[in-house]
Amino acid sequence: MGKPTGFLEFRREASADRRPEERVKDWDEWHSPVPEATLRRQGARCMDCGTPFCHTGKLIGGMASGCPVHNLIPDWNDLVWRGQWKEAAVRLHQTNNFPEFTGRVCPAPCEGSCTLGLNDDPVTIKTIECVIADRAFDEGWICPDVPATRTGKSVAIVGSGPAGLAAADQLNHAGHTVTVFERADRVGGLLMYGIPNMKLDKSLVERRVRLMADAGIRFVTGVDVGRDVPSGSLLSDWDAVVLCCGAPQARELQVEGRSLSGIHLAMEFLHANTKSLLDSGHADGEFISARGKNVVVIGGGDTGTDCVGTALRHRAQSLVQLEILPRPPDRRAPDNPWPQWPKVYKLDYGQEEAAALQGADPRRWSVETKRFVGDAEGRVREVHTIDLEWRKSLDGRFHAIEISGTERALPAELVLLALGFVGPEKAGLLGDLGLKLDDRGNVVTDGEKMTSVPGVFAAGDMVRGQSLVVWAIEEGRKAARGVDRYLMYGETSLP
Repeated sequence: MGKPTGFLEFRREASADRRPEERVKDWDEWHSPVPEATLRRQGARCMDCGTPFCHTGKLIGGMASGCPVHNLIPDWNDLVWRGQWKEAAVRLHQTNNFPEFTGRVCPAPCEGSCTLGLNDDPVTIKTIECVIADRAFDEGWICPDVPATRTGKSVAIVGSGPAGLAAADQLNHAGHTVTVFERADRVGGLLMYGIPNMKLDKSLVERRVRLMADAGIRFVTGVDVGRDVPSGSLLSDWDAVVLCCGAPQARELQVEGRSLSGIHLAMEFLHANTKSLLDSGHADGEFISARGKNVVVIGGGDTGTDCVGTALRHRAQSLVQLEILPRPPDRRAPDNPWPQWPKVYKLDYGQEEAAALQGADPRRWSVETKRFVGDAEGRVREVHTIDLEWRKSLDGRFHAIEISGTERALPAELVLLALGFVGPEKAGLLGDLGLKLDDRGNVVTDGEKMTSVPGVFAAGDMVRGQSLVVWAIEEGRKAARGVDRYLMYGETSLP
């Protein structure tokens, strides 16, 4: 624990962010450095709560509660309070392969289940985690993890997102020879092209990948397994295979006018933007620009927010975000008790920036898109919507009813669909290998993360569905344990 009376003496002090009006002018991360004295006080607030729900990593009512990778949060909070930063970094890396990522992009379910949050503001766990990781790199405490011996076993990993990288890191640590295939031109998957640079600087992803390569992991980019490499060769050329291909199949919006130009899936927009930024600083023009356009983002979540933040940095003329669900309450509802993730109203970074520039939260709640209207050249010009009323039926489920007279037309030259994802791509690799799928179209695995094909394992979103980066890391770690046990005759050295 931290200081025994710390939670009584110190208030929560969130990390200072750059002003929204300033940070939308560039693609740099928006957080400002946090003084060490502030961080130590925040670590001191971690109380001796008996049962630390912050690292339980459970799903309660379908919502994450506590840290999925089971970070030893009270331990490193206490070490930060005592100024023992190197020891804190060691403890953090025992459970989390990439705290520099999760410290930036994780929504922090650990804070939602912090015991202090029952009647006070929770500990700033996410900020402390991020600074521990950054300090460890700055001080040179993070070095390539080169195994002392090799097992002679080889593993192919398809996909270099957080699940694939975590599995690769763990399996390399166990002494196996690991090759990671990535069909994009850069390693990182979602971390590289799905999350904008201002949220996760790509130099941090590249730094971690270099460390892993120096530790002996081989990365092969620009290769689509199942097309450029025959799926069958995975089984013949490697002793085990781990599929970490994500759930890139986006949910569509099948309404009138969907085929008009100017309507894009969110990931098309985000991927092209980051690639152009990294390739040329946007000088090549190979991205979907929102500059000077009326932009409508349909959908919410992290992806919707990232679309908002990206469009604002393009200098969009106006921006509206449509949410089909009602506005969340300002405080926990009775059916959303602690330690569940608090489903409450908040401004994420993109909405905060839009509010600073436009004077109000850009989201419009309980709104359904009815159709898109275009011009004579087939370009989108309007989004037609109607307001909804959500009512609870006798079976306890909510359903939406259109409110007559609330139809409206929003000007739009760019529409971004951020409606979530429905599962992995079925064509190609999955079909070639004949993997068993569940009723949602996700890959079925056993307790060891092995699929219906012996020696082929799967992890991440392609198994559990669209989820958080931190869940993907935990999935990759579990798959690595399963692979290690499979290759080492029922034994494993991995945690």
